[in-house]
Amino acid sequence: MLPILGIIVVFVTVFGGYVAAGGKFGVILHALPFEMTMIGGAAVGAFMISNSGSAVKQTLKDLGGAFKGAKWKKNDYNDLLALLYSLTRLAQSDPLALEAAIDDPDNSPDFAKYPKIAADHRATDMICDTLRAATMNLTDPHQVEDMLEKQLDADLHHSHVGAHALQNMADGLPALGIVAAVLGIIKTMSAIDKPPSVLGGMIGGALVGTFLGVFLAYGFVGPLSVRVAAIKDEEQQFYRLIRDVMIANLHKHSPNMCVEVARQNAPHDLRPSFVDLDAALKTLRKEAA
Repeated sequence: MLPILGIIVVFVTVFGGYVAAGGKFGVILHALPFEMTMIGGAAVGAFMISNSGSAVKQTLKDLGGAFKGAKWKKNDYNDLLALLYSLTRLAQSDPLALEAAIDDPDNSPDFAKYPKIAADHRATDMICDTLRAATMNLTDPHQVEDMLEKQLDADLHHSHVGAHALQNMADGLPALGIVAAVLGIIKTMSAIDKPPSVLGGMIGGALVGTFLGVFLAYGFVGPLSVRVAAIKDEEQQFYRLIRDVMIANLHKHSPNMCVEVARQNAPHDLRPSFVDLDAALKTLRKEAA
């Protein structure tokens, strides 16, 4: 909702100020289709040249996500900590049951309670692979932490592909606007024998190209790239909580302490309250009894 509101504010303030200052839309509306075709077409073409097919798909997906917001909500963090609590309890009390759960998470009753997390292969793979490594005597917390940190850094770098592609487009749009404006000036110079009123309209139309390039770059594409990057950074915090619980478990902390360490490290606005998490854990303990 907030990005849509921001777009409305950009349009209203820019064009509202233009009209209030006595500007006329006639020149802009006449030149807009041609300038937009040149600038937008060149930007899309350059985008396709500079990115792979997978990067293009991810960027389009990320654009949709920019309006929806981050994938993980506050209740998802509560569910994640509850799931990790269940698994760390199994790790310390019933290794055979844990092994069955992590070998087939799709059919595990522990994962089935949280379908959104179970459907996310990145989260389930990170949980299961780390717990599986612990059962194979890879129990050095520092070694596992280093391994997980490298994995998280690589995943974050890959997730920023869409944001980088959008930022590159934003960087190129002002220059493409100048290209369109220069073509307009060339067209104007070829009609130099026309009356001043006609030449003025042609020059104004050429300048629309410069305006559009800068307007699109700094009013839309650039902010969208920042928005996409911020969403990816926020989503990364969800997976960092998995790391925190896994490392705390290897340090032989109790399951309650493992999830409390992670809860404290959750983003402030998404952090489950102690009361809410405690209620979820009590429910799990009753079900297991």
